[in-house]
Amino acid sequence: MVLYVSRKVKNLPAYLFSEFQRKKKELQAKGVDVIDLGIGAPDLPTPNFIYQKLVEEAKKPENHKYSPYSGCNEFREAVADFYQRHYAVSLNPETEVLTLIGTKEGIANLVQSVINPGDKVLVPDPGYPVYRSAVHLAGGKSISLPLDEIDGTPLLERIQKKDVKSAKLMFLNYPCNPTTATVNLATYKRAVSFAKRNSIAIANDAAYDLLTFDGYKAPSIMQVADAKKHAVEFGTLSKSFSMAGWRIGYVVGNKEMIQSLATLKSNIDTSQFLAIQKAAAHALQSDFVTVKENNQIYKERIDFFHAALLKLGIYAQKPKGTFFIWAKVPASYTSMEFADLLLNKAGIIVTPGSAFGQRGEGFVRIALTVPVARLEEVIRRWKELKLNEVNSS
Repeated sequence: MVLYVSRKVKNLPAYLFSEFQRKKKELQAKGVDVIDLGIGAPDLPTPNFIYQKLVEEAKKPENHKYSPYSGCNEFREAVADFYQRHYAVSLNPETEVLTLIGTKEGIANLVQSVINPGDKVLVPDPGYPVYRSAVHLAGGKSISLPLDEIDGTPLLERIQKKDVKSAKLMFLNYPCNPTTATVNLATYKRAVSFAKRNSIAIANDAAYDLLTFDGYKAPSIMQVADAKKHAVEFGTLSKSFSMAGWRIGYVVGNKEMIQSLATLKSNIDTSQFLAIQKAAAHALQSDFVTVKENNQIYKERIDFFHAALLKLGIYAQKPKGTFFIWAKVPASYTSMEFADLLLNKAGIIVTPGSAFGQRGEGFVRIALTVPVARLEEVIRRWKELKLNEVNSS
């Protein structure tokens, strides 16, 4: 029998989030009320002023033609203006900004446009699984970049010299998914210095750059001197403006990497629907009041859930960014065992830390993407499992 499947796809690990969604459907078919805290998909609505702009732009016939391959001028200029206002960083929208159909595709395509088969890529451990799958699809080799368990910073000194010497690309991600770690500009300065010394490109994933709390403001790697010579940074409107399904993002920074990615993408896609790009530009040019309002809602959820977990004897650092909780599992369970227990016995979906790399074992990632009333129900069900009694027996 002929199998019409490539080896790279056949050997690609199953996307764990898809597996949990399959189990979710099975339980729901049996009448189970499943509370999904697995995928990081915002539950808050897209702000009204954005989709009103979409409707307005969608009615214009000129917006139904193909987009320029690199995205429309309005969106790229809005991204450049955002960086100037928010970070005091100057970007050339023609050469240092590229429109993406969401950062997930941008990350996957960037790897193919930067590395050759056999090249090594330094990937955060724990880290977003798409980094490793993108390297696999590009024929590269992922090398774990361990993150400090306390502050989440990259332990660059732990990488073996032979891997540093042969690495071509390094991923960073702050505020971090899954650990929620946040950093200051000094972390980026060390990373850029490391990249410069070792001729390694940096891809910084800043998907949660605007989703921050308690007075913390996430820096941009582009604020580091010479960052444009070595790095690109990914951004998205999915989290900050609740536009996940709109699939609109961007990458900024190093001209060479951006041109390489643009060339690859021009052979794969024709950018995003122009009306979506123009609505996204409108969002980036706004006063960000809705972002602040949404952040306050996520902060209330974090405050409640973090305190509730501590009362249950579950340890987690309190996040200053993202809408996740990175929680330690009870000592008698692996990450997967604990996630399975919560799903099968309590109808709660969380993501096992092992899905994010070896150093994620012992943790689960909890997405606070449901209202507080549902989180209260999660805590009620969690208590009924009587985990403390099991652990002490």
